[in-house]
Amino acid sequence: MAETGSVALYIAFVLAAYAAVGSVLVKLRANPALVRSTQGAAYMVPVALGVATVALIMAFLRHDFQIEYVFAHSNLAMNPAYSWVAFYAGNEGSLLYVALVLSLGAAVTVALGRGTLAAALPYTTAILMSVVLFFLGVLVTMANPFDLLPFTPMDGQGMNPLLTHPGMFIHPPMQMAGLIGVTVPFSIAMGILLAGSQTDESVEAMRVWGLLSWVVLGIGVLLGAWWAYTILGWGGYWGWDAIENVALMPWLVLTAFLHSIMVQKRRGMFRTWNIVLISLAFVLSLFGIFINRGGPVPSVHSFA
Repeated sequence: MAETGSVALYIAFVLAAYAAVGSVLVKLRANPALVRSTQGAAYMVPVALGVATVALIMAFLRHDFQIEYVFAHSNLAMNPAYSWVAFYAGNEGSLLYVALVLSLGAAVTVALGRGTLAAALPYTTAILMSVVLFFLGVLVTMANPFDLLPFTPMDGQGMNPLLTHPGMFIHPPMQMAGLIGVTVPFSIAMGILLAGSQTDESVEAMRVWGLLSWVVLGIGVLLGAWWAYTILGWGGYWGWDAIENVALMPWLVLTAFLHSIMVQKRRGMFRTWNIVLISLAFVLSLFGIFINRGGPVPSVHSFA
């Protein structure tokens, strides 16, 4: 599983790099073969990351404690059901999950945008793949979840007891997907800006992806409030914890964006303001992921 997962990560890294660079070259050279090739690479990135994710889950299910990440976040006494979700219990697995979700969003955007976003799609694809490439770069250099220990322990350290809760199955994946999902409408907006060709269909694509991110992130925040209420010492439904705040801020900006984009769609107003709003939401989302997974500030979500 370790070799399979690591090779899949490197393949995804190469594919994302090719898709990002190739998408820029598409605008310089109108080559249909290059267009198909870069789009195919974008479609294959989530496949490679899916293989890596399955490999990591299988390592947890098989109790492969020689993998350092499995050793740190599971043990033989853990409920087997949590083996399916333990892969995002730590930083390395969370980054893998974030990269997988974003690559899926990028592939769907490329597939659906060939007609409505034709002029802006190469720029949009390049931005999406560049963000995916960043996360993959971190994974293959500093946070590889498939790093091996020099020996095979008999048992692991186990998951943090606070995470052995039914909310583990739904809150973290929804929250992280909502945060990284903001990258899609941001990339569409930047692609339109660079291409200089805005249409009603492109505005609708921004609105739909923005709405989807808003819904998923909102559900993630609500599920987190429900989970926090069941854990002693987490401050009830809402305690203004750092991690709670960084999830709320992009959601509030997205709320403003969804109202503003409707004005643009119906009256052609607020074009610049919408670019500012979606850019701010994107920055706040990445900041939220950094605060959440990087642990630079004290928080009840810091599972040291």
